[in-house]
Amino acid sequence: MTLFYPNGQPYRESGNRAEHMPPGSVVYGHRGMTLEEDLNATNQYYRDADRAIIYKKPTPVQIVHVDYPKRSAAKITEAYFRKASTTDYNGVYKGKYIDFEAKETTHANYIPLKNFHSHQVEHMERIKRHGGIGFIIVRFTQTDEVYLLDAGNLAESWNASQRKGGRKSMPKTLFQKKGFLIPQNYLPRIDYLRVVNDVYF
Repeated sequence: MTLFYPNGQPYRESGNRAEHMPPGSVVYGHRGMTLEEDLNATNQYYRDADRAIIYKKPTPVQIVHVDYPKRSAAKITEAYFRKASTTDYNGVYKGKYIDFEAKETTHANYIPLKNFHSHQVEHMERIKRHGGIGFIIVRFTQTDEVYLLDAGNLAESWNASQRKGGRKSMPKTLFQKKGFLIPQNYLPRIDYLRVVNDVYF
């Protein structure tokens, strides 16, 4: 059976199947993949295993002009974002609503807060206020470390940055002290539900 990502692209595995891998083994064959690609593959794995239902949110786009070079083909030539999207991913795990944003940083020791937007911070604060689970996932690409940090810590850093002289980035030490290093394996590639399970349940 062919499996597909939410964007319609076929899901392809490479190498040996996960069941042939020793538990807890780390495989670096997927290095070079973007965080989004790794998370999409991870979420596909979670859905296939019936562990959780989590998808990447579609970006709302307004199509302005379409050309039809052939009768059977249509080409979008002009479009724009209808509104600012909230966060990257959402879904359900163990009866709880989950919502999170995923970012990568090439900086070794920090991630700039300009990578986030005020409406995203406000959105995640609302999620938490209503009993949902909100967090960010950040990959430090220089060391290939991926951290989960609760949305409350993002909000604190964001609010502090808005004050005069406030820091405009989140240091890696914040992730090391208050966040959680996510295990990376063959499948799931970025096992963030293991952290979610330990932290929120």
